[in-house]
Amino acid sequence: MLRRAQCLLRMHSSTCRQSLCAAQHVPAALHRHYSADEANRDEKHNPNAKRAGTGGSKSLPAVRNVFATAQDKTKDTYLTMVEIFGERDVHRRNHVEFIYAALKHMPDFGVENDLEVYKALINVMPKGKFIPTNLFQAEFMHYPKQQQCIIDLLEQMEDFGVMPDYEMEAMLLNVFGNKGHPLRKYWRMMYWMPKFKNLSPWPLPNPVPDDTLEIAKLAVERMCTVDLRSQINVFETKELKDAVDETWIVSGMSPEQSKLLREHSRQKALYIEGPFHIWIRNRRINYFTLRADADAEFLAQLDERQLDEDDVSNIEVPFFGRPPPRRHNQLGKLRSVHQQDDGTIFAICATGTSTKDSLLSWIRLLEANGNPSIGEVPVLFRFTSTVPAKSEEIEGPTSVPATSSDSPSRSRKEDEPSVS
Repeated sequence: MLRRAQCLLRMHSSTCRQSLCAAQHVPAALHRHYSADEANRDEKHNPNAKRAGTGGSKSLPAVRNVFATAQDKTKDTYLTMVEIFGERDVHRRNHVEFIYAALKHMPDFGVENDLEVYKALINVMPKGKFIPTNLFQAEFMHYPKQQQCIIDLLEQMEDFGVMPDYEMEAMLLNVFGNKGHPLRKYWRMMYWMPKFKNLSPWPLPNPVPDDTLEIAKLAVERMCTVDLRSQINVFETKELKDAVDETWIVSGMSPEQSKLLREHSRQKALYIEGPFHIWIRNRRINYFTLRADADAEFLAQLDERQLDEDDVSNIEVPFFGRPPPRRHNQLGKLRSVHQQDDGTIFAICATGTSTKDSLLSWIRLLEANGNPSIGEVPVLFRFTSTVPAKSEEIEGPTSVPATSSDSPSRSRKEDEPSVS
């Protein structure tokens, strides 16, 4: 028994020492992986400089980053380079550095959301070598650099919303065994990601369409779910004779909003406010609202008639001959979901150019499609950012990708009467 305990203690010490040494070499391995162009540039500027750790005798060969120098950045090119690396060397040296470089340049090739590419990178790892053979190796992360590399790959999949499948589980099982830490990470992802994937009440197609009109329809439909009777209409400004800006308009309006618009006072102005932003996954859509100031008198009457059933500050007990309190039974209008404290929302829209001309065409189309009272009410533009008055000054569509940077503009507000 004593000899067996000494053997186990000696094995445990050896495993800890191996794990610590491998963990210390992870940053060094990452720093050694740089492109050949950068190495040549450093040598050109300082030819006497030597790589650290060589003792000044000779420099180590640089690992060429094929992903940074590729000209045709497509999925086929990406998979071809991964396949060439797997067939180049039987031992697959520098496979960890290769996977890290491949993960870094995924957005450049547009494959950051492709499950097939992630499985191809996992297939680069040698099979069977990293499987722990005892309890100590399993708990102290046998081959930590390789396991951490695949864990980072799974983390990137989780960041981009890519859900793994059962084939990936078999691949991880062949590489790290059923006690490996990447397989534990996979199991956690397969537990939580299906729950979050189906949690949103507004499911989106995968992938999201690139057409700006289709994205605008999805955005307006999502915002109009507050009223189930809302109707989504797509207008073309060329239907109007005097339209200056030829584009499309996605408008959302419910019968309740049409009724509120008919009952709106003709002396109170309507406002077109925006642009506001809504995100459809990684795409941004600008939208505008047609609203009016809140009816303070109507909201005050609602507050007077409203009785809080949960208010226990003044309880009247109907005992000792005291009659119970009488409720004030009054008839009155109910508050609509579109009547908020800061104003009443009559309609929302998204246009292809987000210009004043397209918004003016939207008002005329609403007037021609069952809302004639708009022509009797003054309409003012109230913008929260600079919007050009002419469509020729617009650059780019309404929808922009999440990775693009918007030019800063000075925020301002303006009220300008419409020409109707």
